[in-house]
Amino acid sequence: MGRYLVQIGAKFMFVSGMFVSGCVTILFGMLDRAPDGPVFIGLCFLVRAIDAVGFSAAMTASFSILAKAFPNNIATVLGSLEIFTGLGLVLGPPIGGFLYQSFGYEIPFIVLGSVVIIMVPLNMYLLPKYDSAPTKDSFWKLITIPKVLVLSSTIFSLSASFGFLDPTMSLFVLKKFQLPVGYVGLVFLGLALSYSLSSPFLGFLSDKKPPLRKWLLVTGGLLASLCYFLLGPAPVLHVESKLWLFVLMLVFIGFALGMSGIPAFPEILNCAYENGFQEGLSLLGLVSGLFSALWSLGSFVGPTLGGFLNGKLGFEWAAAIQGGWPLLSGIVIGIYYIYETSRKRRSSPQDILGTEQERAHLLSSET
Repeated sequence: MGRYLVQIGAKFMFVSGMFVSGCVTILFGMLDRAPDGPVFIGLCFLVRAIDAVGFSAAMTASFSILAKAFPNNIATVLGSLEIFTGLGLVLGPPIGGFLYQSFGYEIPFIVLGSVVIIMVPLNMYLLPKYDSAPTKDSFWKLITIPKVLVLSSTIFSLSASFGFLDPTMSLFVLKKFQLPVGYVGLVFLGLALSYSLSSPFLGFLSDKKPPLRKWLLVTGGLLASLCYFLLGPAPVLHVESKLWLFVLMLVFIGFALGMSGIPAFPEILNCAYENGFQEGLSLLGLVSGLFSALWSLGSFVGPTLGGFLNGKLGFEWAAAIQGGWPLLSGIVIGIYYIYETSRKRRSSPQDILGTEQERAHLLSSET
């Protein structure tokens, strides 16, 4: 999607993606009327696949529009918008559960899809139209930059870490702590609120102090890994699982994942500029497409692998293994930044020596 953002148009891609996603969400609510068996399963996959295309188009275009509109405050704006991501995580389950219990299976999807469709004409009216000429920069040229590859692992681990909790956390809370079903959403509140409320501050910090981004990325990955290890906690620690410890770890996980995720987008963008990519909407589309693709991949791998490990090993070991994703990304990006810093230090004396030699040559020629 990002590769063809300029040709399609950012505004058109955004509103059309929203429209497609809203329509197929409503359609998904009607699938209970389909025949049972392979037909039902096939239609579910088809509808969700179309929804993924629409969602990908809308997300890719939205990142590009925001980066184009606020070029000097990208992380701050993205961090501020994560407040609404947190609100969606907090309000979605209880509202959906209420609609399902009150009106049945179809109504939650119809309501959600209708809200998305209603937003389409509003965005068509409010959003400006950004025109830009296509460039020769390619997605493969971007993804083969070593630093971009390293940062991509951070985005993937962030998404996989969020996705892991979807199929596993509620079952663990119900079984381990014997909580009523209605309280499960309150437990998840610790993760959603800490992530959404800390993201604006982390974004502001990333924009105002760019050198701090590397520390946020490394520290966030290592902290998230430690928190997942203590979430169960891992049986090797021989620590009894407590509800207060579980909620506390969720709070720290939300903060740690914000530290890793918010600086990643502007870091990739700056890396592209340093490697000769032309500034403009075309590059923003490439970076946004990469971000969306990695997020979607993590959203698939996290729940899939997490559900498998949870069934085979239990939540405690599954969470500890899940912590390996942010641990690996934190270590890799830390090693890369150490290498990058040492390389710059080695090149600095040579640059200074070259400058002094040029100055001496000019002075001698003048005399």
